[in-house]
Amino acid sequence: MSSSRPELKFSDKGEEAGFLSFYKSLPAKPTSLIRLFERGDYYSAHGDDAQFIAQSVYRTTSVIKYLEKPGTPRLPSVTLAQAVFNNFLKDALLNKSLKIEIYGCKMGRNWTLLKNASPGNLQDVEELLGNQIDQNPVVLAVKVQSKAEQKSIGICFIDASARKIGISEFADNELFSNLESILIQLGVKECVLQGLNHNNESGDSSKTDFDAVKIIELLERCDIPYTERKSSDFNTRDIEQDLSKLLPKDVAVSALPQLNSLLAMASTAALIKYLGLMTHPDSFNRFELIQHDLGQYMRLDSSAMKALNLMPGPRDGVKTMSLFGLLNHCKTVAGTRLLARWLKQPLMNIDEIETRHLLVEAFVENSIVCQALRDDQLQVIPDINRLVKKLQRGAASLEDVVRLYQMVIRLPDLVESLENITDEKYQSTLMKTYVDKIKESHLNLEKLQELVETTVDLQALDNHEFIIKPDFDDRLREIRTRLEELKDDVSREHLNASDDLNMDPEKKLKLENHSIYGWCMRVTRTDGGCLRNKREYIELSTQKAGIYFTTRNLRSIGQEFTELTSEYSKTQSMLVKEVVGITSTYCPVLEELSMTLAHLDVIVSFAHVSSYAPTPYVRPKMHPRMTGNTILKEARHPCLEMQADITFIPNDVSLVRDESEFLIITGPNMGGKSTYIRQIGVIALMAQIGCFVPCTEAELTIFDSILARVGAGDSQLKGVSTFMAEMLETATILKSATKESLIVIDELGRGTSTYDGFGLAWAISEHIINEIGCFSMFATHFHELTGLADKHPTKVCNLHVVAHVGEIDSKIELDYSHAAAPAPVQDITLLYKVERGVSSQSFGIHVAEVVQFPAKVVRMAKRKALELEDFSEPAEVSSDDAASRAKHVKLTTQEIREGSGLLDRVLKKWATNVKAEGDFETLSSTEILKKLKDVIDASSEKSELESNKFVKSLMAEL
Repeated sequence: MSSSRPELKFSDKGEEAGFLSFYKSLPAKPTSLIRLFERGDYYSAHGDDAQFIAQSVYRTTSVIKYLEKPGTPRLPSVTLAQAVFNNFLKDALLNKSLKIEIYGCKMGRNWTLLKNASPGNLQDVEELLGNQIDQNPVVLAVKVQSKAEQKSIGICFIDASARKIGISEFADNELFSNLESILIQLGVKECVLQGLNHNNESGDSSKTDFDAVKIIELLERCDIPYTERKSSDFNTRDIEQDLSKLLPKDVAVSALPQLNSLLAMASTAALIKYLGLMTHPDSFNRFELIQHDLGQYMRLDSSAMKALNLMPGPRDGVKTMSLFGLLNHCKTVAGTRLLARWLKQPLMNIDEIETRHLLVEAFVENSIVCQALRDDQLQVIPDINRLVKKLQRGAASLEDVVRLYQMVIRLPDLVESLENITDEKYQSTLMKTYVDKIKESHLNLEKLQELVETTVDLQALDNHEFIIKPDFDDRLREIRTRLEELKDDVSREHLNASDDLNMDPEKKLKLENHSIYGWCMRVTRTDGGCLRNKREYIELSTQKAGIYFTTRNLRSIGQEFTELTSEYSKTQSMLVKEVVGITSTYCPVLEELSMTLAHLDVIVSFAHVSSYAPTPYVRPKMHPRMTGNTILKEARHPCLEMQADITFIPNDVSLVRDESEFLIITGPNMGGKSTYIRQIGVIALMAQIGCFVPCTEAELTIFDSILARVGAGDSQLKGVSTFMAEMLETATILKSATKESLIVIDELGRGTSTYDGFGLAWAISEHIINEIGCFSMFATHFHELTGLADKHPTKVCNLHVVAHVGEIDSKIELDYSHAAAPAPVQDITLLYKVERGVSSQSFGIHVAEVVQFPAKVVRMAKRKALELEDFSEPAEVSSDDAASRAKHVKLTTQEIREGSGLLDRVLKKWATNVKAEGDFETLSSTEILKKLKDVIDASSEKSELESNKFVKSLMAEL
């Protein structure tokens, strides 16, 4: 890469010194901002930015060069070729969430800021990014007003690419749970908020500061970059005037009810100023104002997004590791974008959900039509939204118009495929959702089709030429005719010269249309002697390729040819511009068509995934909100079952009101507890986005939110411990959950002491059961928590993942001087089946044995675990285990110390006897135990051994 890297050059030392002075005068910047400098056909970066680019782009610091000015430190610098710059720009904005400033100058001086870009504001660099934008860059501004315990939130979000301005106002709690949900729903890429040091309306700066800090913590948790703006940016003085310019002319802005939402309007004013929309005349009268209803979609927070693996993570090596990757078999770019939005906006309206289910069923039942749509029709649909944006910016070409034309002429075939589904059960919905809309769009686009067929030379497309037909315009036809005549004249001049010079016109005397000389002839330098003493031939230059020459007549013809070609190109450009301008008037129709085709693409993708899963998915039966139960037969995790070398074991799920609303799942690590509770959340979300679900039978109630607390993670850089992360996530659940929510909790309370953790887990569970009353699942190693089933028999149901424990033939090396007789090593087999009841034990020590912990460590772990266990046995524990634990008594430190000393002396004698009599490994467990008891009986310390409580407890175990 470095070999193609441009060299940073200055015309003189003064230019270099001027740049260094300018660079030094720039204000300090955050690390999230990268400054780039345009230098003709390449770019440069300097200082810390150069170091960053060297490491992240070139992977080496050897590419760094230094600029110097006497008396100042050297300035690290690096250059980027145009292609490298384009790739870096995309990665910085879309993947790394960085901000970009691009500076330019004239004649090496007077540097100015040319372009600003950020993850939510790509307007200035859309052309540089080309067609690489596969997401909607949504930027959101937020304004908070606090009164007592009540917080009012006003937000505005703008998608400059889709020309949409959305607003919403809502109440929120001190954790800003609703704000987090709306950030997830909208897929926000960047946030604008009032700075930390600006007062709120009440004049109490401490409240505003606290709110801003909380919101910043929320944004960091969601990995959303933010920008702080001064208070005056949120002034609504000019908002009505600004909206009048941005919204269509026929919208009476003064009568809009949204103007009464003062907080939302303040956010709108700040966002319009931040994006500089009033400085872009091409934005005027093209935006649409929409009201966003927070309650129309299921609420998701960042924890639920991660717990359910909705979107691909940075370390996901396999596409199907995320739900998006699994379901994304879309054939269009717009379909892929829509799927990402649907995953963050699961529906709450049962009629809309069932309509999507019916459409998926139609394509599942008509697999031939589904496959035809995927392979033939949808695959050739261009990114209509991107082409529309180019038309709106006036940056579209005739090739873009032709691509739209090629899509339009295929619409009848697409309609015909849909009409092949003749089942009356589906016809009405298919007609209303797709067929009628596509037919209407095609009807509205017929004039566009006629325009292209009339004006564009479609035969030239075979040569990848996009030109206007010569016959379309009189002047164009005249020029074209004259150009053909001139070409004939050129050919005659060429033949005349070949006769005169006695050279073969095909092999020796070449005719060329040179980029500098125009029409001319060429001979090799070897044959150049034929031109000597030929005054009618004018030599132009001698190059490696040969001698270029012309004649007076050929030069005259060439000049006329060049002039007419230029005029022809200008006339073509004017006509192309006219055709593109007419095409741009169809943008609203094209946008509607794009939405319809994207919807179809996602539904067809759902049908394809549902049909070709290892076990086909089924259509779920949906119950209205607040009614019905969630019962799943042979439920599977859709992502896990797709992983290589996995045979997924399905399990039933029963969440029944007044019977099993709160599920407590116990069992060994890696036994499937987490998978079980997460797959229920994934299945619920899949059902509410309109997809079939991985079960053999399924009925679900509609959830208003999925709230999750899973995994143990900390963030040392942000000063958040594992336990603090747990508590923050759990606090959000308790504050925002309703009776219609689904709560998924995995291993709560591990970040603190056992007693504190259990106490919190019990109290949180009781609060959910008594105060919230929603369907919940709690996977835990706190076996004491299963006692909730006795206290709430009509609410709580105990489940456990089944594991089989058996002895295996394994030999462990012992330190005979300190070890007791070896116990049989136990093997644990995880069956991944979930059954009613409580797990008979925790299997942590068994797992340690399986992975071959030192035997000494395993025995100590068993002894300490037995000492710490002091709770009543659940009914499911075996009688042998109960009897064993009943023998256990509390021991003092002195008793343990004395007993350990006695045992140490006895075991040394026992180990010596065993070694003297033969190979330890040839003795059975019974023989080893008998020899130990013989040593104890013969010991002078037998009475002390029998009276020591610690020794007695161990002998009882033997």
